[in-house]
Amino acid sequence: METTNQKVWFITGASKGLGLSLAKQLLAQGHQVAATSRRVEDLSQAVGGNDKFLPLSVDISNEDSVGAAIEQVISHFGRLDVIVNNAGYGLAGAVEELTDAESRANFDINVFGSLNVIRKAMPYLRQQGSGHIINIASIGGFTGAFAGFGIYCATKFAVHGFSESLREEVKGFGVKVTVVSPGYFRTNFLSSTSLNVPVNQIQEYQEVRAVQDAHEHDINGNQPNDPEKGAAAMISLANLENPPAHLFLGEDAYALAEAKIAAVQQDMKQWAALGKSTGFDAVVSTPGH
Repeated sequence: METTNQKVWFITGASKGLGLSLAKQLLAQGHQVAATSRRVEDLSQAVGGNDKFLPLSVDISNEDSVGAAIEQVISHFGRLDVIVNNAGYGLAGAVEELTDAESRANFDINVFGSLNVIRKAMPYLRQQGSGHIINIASIGGFTGAFAGFGIYCATKFAVHGFSESLREEVKGFGVKVTVVSPGYFRTNFLSSTSLNVPVNQIQEYQEVRAVQDAHEHDINGNQPNDPEKGAAAMISLANLENPPAHLFLGEDAYALAEAKIAAVQQDMKQWAALGKSTGFDAVVSTPGH
């Protein structure tokens, strides 16, 4: 069952990509939209003038900046219905070659930025007794089988983890939570403005360089999924009375998720005797002997 009433949306990282497509579609449908970017000028230029649009300059890694933005949304629109934690950036590089600072910076935006938004928005959602938090992860948050994307995948795995827990924590307040895992969408995500690479590259990691090069040149511009259709899917998601905990976007995301599930099931089956050998009453047996 779907509901189609007009809502107040809050979207982070909306000056480009899926966030921008989502903001534009929502405004065209008459919804009220607050959107963030580091530069408010980028938002205003990308979206254009609309009396139902509230562009906000926000540093999502700064809790005070996020808190001020949420207060502005409530003051301006009077409520908050759907939060889309969309802001994030890609980071390519082997785990060994990415520095502590490079790794933590990716977590600051992709993980802690979303947590800042959730922490500041939840008091209002609890008071309303309603709301829907949509956390944008990635298929790379469900399977990490991409050489050179270990830290990025780690950030998106974290989004999956806290989203699942958050869903259980807030369901009693009438607040819904969905983690969305897109595959490859034809946005500028793989361009140099959104995909960071290591400052210090280790030449021995030839496979990592090959994967990095493929993403920057071969895959970039040839992604199979349409961001306009991705945005439309998220609007449909928010209209569901009982939305799912997980939504994968794109046939490629589905194929990768199914491969991961099959691999885990195979490992569980093959190594069940060893894995179940830890109980006090278990009979210890090693496979192959």
